[in-house]
Amino acid sequence: MREKLYLFKYENISSKISSVLKKKGYDTYIVSNRDEVRALVESLIPEGSTVSSGGSLTLQECGILDLLRSGKYRFLDRYEASTDIEKLQRETFYCDYYLCSANAVTENGELVFMDGVGNRVAAVSYGPKNVLIVVSVNKVVKDLNAARERIRYIAPMNAKRLNLSTPCAQTGFCCDCDSDQRICQNLLILESSTRTSGRITVVLVTEELGL
Repeated sequence: MREKLYLFKYENISSKISSVLKKKGYDTYIVSNRDEVRALVESLIPEGSTVSSGGSLTLQECGILDLLRSGKYRFLDRYEASTDIEKLQRETFYCDYYLCSANAVTENGELVFMDGVGNRVAAVSYGPKNVLIVVSVNKVVKDLNAARERIRYIAPMNAKRLNLSTPCAQTGFCCDCDSDQRICQNLLILESSTRTSGRITVVLVTEELGL
């Protein structure tokens, strides 16, 4: 019964967010779990497309990276770039589909991203023909202030996961540092997508994923 109540709560939240996002020019889908995410993404991307992705634990957990490496697509794989990763990231701007997650989504439909070098925020805002953003319910927050607080809370866990030498990875809390490995220095807030309606698709997942 408890799991059903949580599921109902998450589905209700996702439905409300989806309605707001559609008014802002985003194509939106609601799915229940990671397996449905993979199936949906596979149906949305034509075989032979050039695809790329940002660094994302959510995409890993959904099996999306495995899908992109399946041979059905030309995948600009940042994880397996052996030499010039910056060159590969620049090539990303010309791809057919770019996939990533967001750090937070507000109840008002603002999508919030925080990057280290800025390759993800740049690709989301301009460049790739299509952008697919997979966001799970644990990333829904009330407003932009809550989004910033969420990022400050999550950043230390991400830095530690990535084995970075930042103060937050050692202390467990944001120190607003000047480290050369800092992963929270480029902020993007998408207010809407009405001017480029249809370019960005948001997949809302009622299963908790990522960080």
